[in-house]
Amino acid sequence: LFMIAIIMINFFMNRSTKIYIAGHKGMVGSSVWRALEKRGYTNLIGFTSRELDLRDQQAVLDLYKEQKPAIVIDAAAKVGGILANNNYPYNFLMENIQIQNNLIDSALNSGVEKFIFLGSSCIYPKFAPQPIKEEHLLTNSLEPTNEWYAIAKITGVKACQAIRNQYNKDYVSLMPTNLYGTHDNFDLLSSHVLPAMLRKFHEATLKGNTPVKLWGSGTPMREFLFVDDLAEAIVYAIENRLPEHLYNIGTGKDITIKELAETIQKVVGHKGAIVWDDTKPDGTPRKLMDVSKMKEMGWCYSTELEEGIEKTYQWFLENIANLKEVKLENI
Repeated sequence: LFMIAIIMINFFMNRSTKIYIAGHKGMVGSSVWRALEKRGYTNLIGFTSRELDLRDQQAVLDLYKEQKPAIVIDAAAKVGGILANNNYPYNFLMENIQIQNNLIDSALNSGVEKFIFLGSSCIYPKFAPQPIKEEHLLTNSLEPTNEWYAIAKITGVKACQAIRNQYNKDYVSLMPTNLYGTHDNFDLLSSHVLPAMLRKFHEATLKGNTPVKLWGSGTPMREFLFVDDLAEAIVYAIENRLPEHLYNIGTGKDITIKELAETIQKVVGHKGAIVWDDTKPDGTPRKLMDVSKMKEMGWCYSTELEEGIEKTYQWFLENIANLKEVKLENI
């Protein structure tokens, strides 16, 4: 009975640890919140952009002093597709640097022992060897269409690595591959490829299965991870001290953009033609993550692509009336 009591005390102590999720209303942050609640964590905190401007250094520091979180998850970022990155490079560079610098530096100065920084596979060189290993970081030039966002995220990775080296704190960076899932951004001007495609096929189906026009040739290969799988990886990083500073998070499998379009078309039930506009840029020809390091640590994805798209489309149908349109001038 004594041992059972000790186990139960440790369980409730661990589950009552205060965890601050920056960006808790976004696709990733909300998924992490749900995953932690499901696991029994009871002391989660988050603040909307109206309640806290993460670009405001003093406001972020005041938050840490007041709330005293033991663990911080940085799921906050300004994100967008190729069009948004091309049109607003300064915003994507500067605002992301401001957000993450304030979160990381205030965590260090407030004594936060565990910090999980979330980035993107775009931090790696455009022509990195495939599959991309963590050590390929900073070995060549970036993809020009999103280098501003990538450079910001690289500074976050290096900041966490520096803190880990200098202060021996458990600050780790997780680099997910292309994400999709519930609570995604489905705005056609600012979203990523999968949710944009899903909405295009949906709307074309409603219009009588009209043709769907897509950017590029359809030949580039991409890897996609369901957001709830990333959330499970983050929970794993919370509950375990990972020995290195940087880990790729993905499936380790990729498909062509053409295959992606055909899978989405099947899920949506669109019966029309797909037209490829090869005058538009393709971006990086291939971007497959080597996820062997995280797999060796004991974590692996569980949601296959078609299943994840089906879950995402069902959520889209249930929430389409509440989806917000994004004006580019506000990005």
